[in-house]
Amino acid sequence: EQTTSWHHLVPPSLFLLLLLVACTMGCLQSIACKPRIRRENIVVYEVSASIDQCPTIIEENSPIVLRYKTPYFRASAGVVMPPVPRNETWVVGWIQACTQMEFYNTYGDIGMSSWELPELREGRVKAISDSDGVSYPWYGNTTETVTLTGPTSKPSRLTVSMNDNFYPSVTWAVPISNSNTPMLTHITRDQSFITWLVAMNSVTKERIVLQTVRWRMRVDIAVDPDMPLGSRASLVGRPYQEQPHILNYQEPIPPNALGRPNANDAQVLMWRPRRGAPLVVIPPK
Repeated sequence: EQTTSWHHLVPPSLFLLLLLVACTMGCLQSIACKPRIRRENIVVYEVSASIDQCPTIIEENSPIVLRYKTPYFRASAGVVMPPVPRNETWVVGWIQACTQMEFYNTYGDIGMSSWELPELREGRVKAISDSDGVSYPWYGNTTETVTLTGPTSKPSRLTVSMNDNFYPSVTWAVPISNSNTPMLTHITRDQSFITWLVAMNSVTKERIVLQTVRWRMRVDIAVDPDMPLGSRASLVGRPYQEQPHILNYQEPIPPNALGRPNANDAQVLMWRPRRGAPLVVIPPK
């Protein structure tokens, strides 16, 4: 049995009129035919993410603290944004969150100090913002973001880049003691991050994730506190970092990655003795 589609039964002129009405109705529903910025209209090119191919540098200049400087994680991307409609502002840039952190400083058999993110450690959140603490949700506000204010009549080509590394101080002596006697024997750090390239509407907060990068930084330092200052610490384990992974799919951004507190303000320094109760040395900000 043959079926006849309905528009074959309608005169061509009436069909065109119905089509025109349908299009006009659709236009009214789409807020006066305003061109919308969609993921498929945005071009991302030359995405790069790497960690410098150099070992972590240990600094033993101070009788109070050991410092170490890790290689830099660097990310960069070119983006072509379509024309931005009137009364719209879009920001393109990098958002970063910490997803896992272990940071232990061992003092022989006395105990260890550890920097911790309690909500992350206890599994209450999946990620914590790694913003600079000012530019939420963005990682920073210099090379990390570009703002486009409409109306723009033609596509905009832009580049956004960021870098990150660790440069902390660890006390030679037990952090809760009044003694200056070096007791530090080991530093272990293992931290994971997700970094997103995002286009965001400043007013509606609509977010379009353009690229997702996962990376990890590990540090393993052995210390002999009996040695003279300048020759106590040495890098053990792998000298170079594993390179970041540019994912071929987009991970959603957890709510905690977008607002306060950032990782620096949320972290707590704990003292965990071999015997006895743990103690908060530095509370969160």
